[in-house]
This record gives sequence, C-alpha cells and structure tokens, in this order.
Amino acid sequence: QVQLVESGGGLVQPGGSLRLSCTTSGFTTENYSIGWFRQAPGKEREGVSCISLADGSTYFAESVKGRFTISRDNAKNTVYLQMNRLKPEDTAVYYCAAPRAGHDPGYGLASALNQYEYKYWGQGTQVTVSS
Repeated sequence: QVQLVESGGGLVQPGGSLRLSCTTSGFTTENYSIGWFRQAPGKEREGVSCISLADGSTYFAESVKGRFTISRDNAKNTVYLQMNRLKPEDTAVYYCAAPRAGHDPGYGLASALNQYEYKYWGQGTQVTVSS
C-alpha cells in the first residue's frame, strides 16, 4: 500500500526557514518522481517543486525559485523540501505526491507541477509564516 507522510511544518517568522520531509512506504522514492504542492485557504492547489525520477532534475514554481530546494535520500525513502527566506504568502498546507507506477511527470516543468499527473497524496502539513 502506497503511503506518503509529510512532516516538518510549523509556525515561522518571515525570513525564516523550514525543512519539510516526505517519507514514503509501499514504494521506493528512487523509482518515482515526487512532487510538492501547497494549498492556501480559498485558493487552488498549486505545484511548488518536483524532483524527477529520470535524471534527478528539479523543478520549481516561479514564486519559490531561489528560495526553496528539493532533495531526496533514497536510503530513507524520503524527499525533502528546504524552504528559506519564507514569506507570509508561503502560508499553506503543503502536500507531497507520487504518480502511478510507470508514469513519470518529471519530464518538464508543466507536467512536474501539474497535480493531475499525481495519484498518491499525503495528508499535508501546515506551514504558517507570520510575525
């Protein structure tokens, strides 16, 4: 059974940092592209970042480029989202997601950050950026 569990969210002041973790079970992260998404109250879910299965390429939304990084530790079946220089507009519930077996959305920016390319989702972790 495929499961993804996010952790690491919390309350942080503007300019601060957080590292989110996405730990998986039922599959190994080295065989899948993993995406991070977020949803703020009253807004659509949006793609934040993706790390590609094929070649380890990384993709970022324009709004987080230069501030967020994504990495994976295949030995721990975990993908990390390091978020630096956080802004109030980064406040949202953050989700990690994996595609169905055999499908790799990590071949381009548009697909990598498209929620409909992903089948499995975690429960989300709240990130609040506020002074």
